[in-house]
Amino acid sequence: MREEFKLLVALQDLDIMIKEAEEKKTSDQLKDMGFQLDGLEELRKARAKLAGKIPTALRNRYEKLAGHYSMAIIPVTENRCLGCFVKLPTSFFSSAYSSELITCENCGRLLFIP
Repeated sequence: MREEFKLLVALQDLDIMIKEAEEKKTSDQLKDMGFQLDGLEELRKARAKLAGKIPTALRNRYEKLAGHYSMAIIPVTENRCLGCFVKLPTSFFSSAYSSELITCENCGRLLFIP
């Protein structure tokens, strides 16, 4: 997997953690289970630092998709997009695409092959 893919997945993970910590209902549930949620500012700083390592065009594309979906970058498993579960064309899996970030033709999410 290319470095940009790894950075995008890590950025998405940070975004999910920040969102969960910011949502009152979710954060109350996590606190009741014994989790400490006092590192929100550190998560935001880590996100900003990580986002700076991603090329601007790719980051903008991710952030646009993240505004529409809870997960904007999705792995492909068994030739299916795990966002919408549509079977992808075999052309997506040719050697030409193996190092490219591809887009699901059905839902528009960014796809990567783990």
